[in-house]
Amino acid sequence: MSQPLSEQTVALVKATVPALEAHGLDIVHEMYSRMFQNPDIRDLFNQSHHGDAGSQPRALTGAILAYASNIENLGALAPAVERIAQKHVGLQILPEHYPHVAEALLGAIKAVLGDAATDEILAAWGEAYWFLANILIAREDRIYTEQKDTTGGWNGWRDFRVEEIVRESSVINSFILRPVDGGPVMHHKSGQYLTFWLEIPGHPPVKRNYSISAAPNGETYRISVKREPHGLASGWLHDEAKEGTTLKVAAPAGEFFLGDHFDRPIVLLSGGVGLTPMVAMLETLVERGADIPVQYIHGTHDRDTHAMRDHTRALAGKAKAVQVIDFHQTPLNDEVKGLDYDEAGIITDEWLVASTPVRDADYYICGPRPFLRHAVSTLSLAGVPSDRIHYEFFGPADELFAA
Repeated sequence: MSQPLSEQTVALVKATVPALEAHGLDIVHEMYSRMFQNPDIRDLFNQSHHGDAGSQPRALTGAILAYASNIENLGALAPAVERIAQKHVGLQILPEHYPHVAEALLGAIKAVLGDAATDEILAAWGEAYWFLANILIAREDRIYTEQKDTTGGWNGWRDFRVEEIVRESSVINSFILRPVDGGPVMHHKSGQYLTFWLEIPGHPPVKRNYSISAAPNGETYRISVKREPHGLASGWLHDEAKEGTTLKVAAPAGEFFLGDHFDRPIVLLSGGVGLTPMVAMLETLVERGADIPVQYIHGTHDRDTHAMRDHTRALAGKAKAVQVIDFHQTPLNDEVKGLDYDEAGIITDEWLVASTPVRDADYYICGPRPFLRHAVSTLSLAGVPSDRIHYEFFGPADELFAA
């Protein structure tokens, strides 16, 4: 167990908060520049989240500032710590990688702040870094152990073969994955994701997380991937991956998942490709025969972009307490309300508050940042407690409420 931080370290770290507010992003960019000089360290990260327009530097800047501001109340950071640990496990980050980050961070602080980064400041940040690093290392070790010891579980990268590709909509394909070794796969928690190591010709290794879009079955996983404009990984999967293609996959991870006990109404709310974890949750609720009211509300552009519509409606038909409600923002000319969709337009604040049990329900939400930010804000303002609002954001989650 880590020793408590010294009073001097706490005071010095808190004293750097104004400097972090002014120069934090510059420090983070400098830190990544130093880290990525080592190809082995660079290849651990999802490079699509980096660069001048990348979201990860801004997210890490916010995380460092939150750590410094709450260093006397680290309990407030527990959800963020769990999220980071889960991401690290997906990326296969190990204890031996942490010294590289420490060296880059302290070097960046000195390079950006200059003479203001005294030896005392650097020593305090070194102590604070390793205090948090040891917490993360311990939690990640427990997750790795759980993965290894679970039936069908594994550590590191395991080869999976694409068994089947299903065209779900004009922009989304599903990929059914079975392990090459023929063994079982660990039961994931519905809502979790897989991390992929993709080897795309002409590029360094590419890391991507994709939500598992099916309930656990012990034999295969399904991911459902949207072709993103200029998306390197999604474009390769849509254009180059075939039945029989082998992919390197890390074990399921993620802190966003359906609970084991259902004692309140559940509302599943998604936009676009955010349906992927929701379909897994809906399958699980139906398979377990959950007798609590369940609403699955999904928004997409139109019939052509609406993935798995028939599947979710078939699931609802198996359970009396499940209701599926589809919004099409701009229905096609030949779409029929009540047949192709239920509501035209977007899911409004007023509709969401009036049509779902805000006083009682647990909400599980996934979708693009504007959709997710709006939904979470609406429910919070309607009085839904934060512990009943669960969400997954496709990108660094700390970026969700960034300006």
